[in-house]
Amino acid sequence: MDNMLCDELLQEIFKRMPSTPSSSLSVSLVSKRWLNLYRSSKASLSLRFFPHNSVIVSLSSLLSYYPSLSSLSLHVLSGSIANSSSAFSDHLLLIVSSCCSNLHHLRLLAGPVSVSSLYSLSKSCSQLTCITVSLSKPLFLSWIASFPCLKELCLHICPNERVDDEVKRFGSFLNEELNAEFGLETLCLSGIQADDKGVGWIWRNCKRLRKLQLKSCESVGDGESFSSFILCVKGLQEVELRKCRCIVDGVLLRLAENCVSLNSLLVYDGGSKEGLLEFINTCRSDVQKLDLRLPLDLNNNHLAAVAMNLRHLSTLRLQSCCLVTGEGLNILGTALQNSLEELALINCDVVEREMGLLAALGQNLRMLRKLDLSYNELLVDKELISMLVSCNNLKDLKLRGCRKITGAALVSISKNSKRLQSVDIMNCPGIEAEAVEFFVLNCSQMRQMVVEESKVSDIARAWALHNVIEVTSG
Repeated sequence: MDNMLCDELLQEIFKRMPSTPSSSLSVSLVSKRWLNLYRSSKASLSLRFFPHNSVIVSLSSLLSYYPSLSSLSLHVLSGSIANSSSAFSDHLLLIVSSCCSNLHHLRLLAGPVSVSSLYSLSKSCSQLTCITVSLSKPLFLSWIASFPCLKELCLHICPNERVDDEVKRFGSFLNEELNAEFGLETLCLSGIQADDKGVGWIWRNCKRLRKLQLKSCESVGDGESFSSFILCVKGLQEVELRKCRCIVDGVLLRLAENCVSLNSLLVYDGGSKEGLLEFINTCRSDVQKLDLRLPLDLNNNHLAAVAMNLRHLSTLRLQSCCLVTGEGLNILGTALQNSLEELALINCDVVEREMGLLAALGQNLRMLRKLDLSYNELLVDKELISMLVSCNNLKDLKLRGCRKITGAALVSISKNSKRLQSVDIMNCPGIEAEAVEFFVLNCSQMRQMVVEESKVSDIARAWALHNVIEVTSG
């Protein structure tokens, strides 16, 4: 059997196999030839390991078996990225430079890497379009211009400062003003502090930026950087701010004043009532997606402002928003009844607190395609069903962690939601195996179900396999 199929055909088959440990193990049991062909056909590889000297030798040998890699993820399990050795990270980058010349995506979750190792990487892997690395201070960012194809960059700024020969050698010219406008479209920065110099350089040269993600940032750089920040916001389409309470107001103000292309905004765990309200009222962009996790910074005034000013909103996601009431949500539902296609009320106690709210929302939001009510632990069948009977276009439903929902709700959903294609009922102890089986057998359009494996009977599994329904516990 080993010689019945030619190498080229086997490689095409292996390219279409899922990248799972079980797949690799199954192939390796056939023959060494199959294993070698499987490895040589793989375009992506993800590895997790502890920082040890033996890894350096074994990694170089391992990567030599994967000549076709275009995507590589290396995750060093050291408890903290900042605590991982910088020298070890540089060794990893050197191995990648020597073994993976065809890389397009590199994700290195390890300690900070040096500027010289990044310059070396640019010479060997000039086709890289996506890079994720950690850096130490002081920040030298001019190496970015040496990657001509770079479109996506994620930088984690470690709090510890690096003082070594490299800083003394390059420090005098690495932050010089360079005319180095580059084609970055996505930028993710984590851990920037108020005194971090050099960040302004990247703002001045990111004229094509479309997506910006800031996480745990106290600032966008030193004093001069905020004025430079305005230069990159004009063309932004997506902005995500996570744990950035100190700068949320400033960023939102500049978006409202200078950006007309924004269509998606996410703000998690940090903001102010006044700053967010000002943004909603003065924003000149046609925002279509709003994702907010602001337990104490979002109230009905914001929802009323959204209803008044963001009339084309198609996606609204709210998480743990304790100050929102049914009154605000009903105003929103009435205003957005012709545009809203996705609604998430995750761990929002108003869903459990106000009876009849979901029914009213369902009657207004008949265009809904996706609904996420996850982690509303006290949500009961009656309230859920009263909404779903009006949502005839629903295709995606998430009820993860809704502990009071029972099998009766699934029976009703199977009868009323004829277009439903995906459902998530993980961690719903009130739903038992019999209800899952009934649901699988009676939902003809179903394509994906997320549920505990123990609740999937042999009959349900066979039916799902026959009807191409993906059943997972992810």
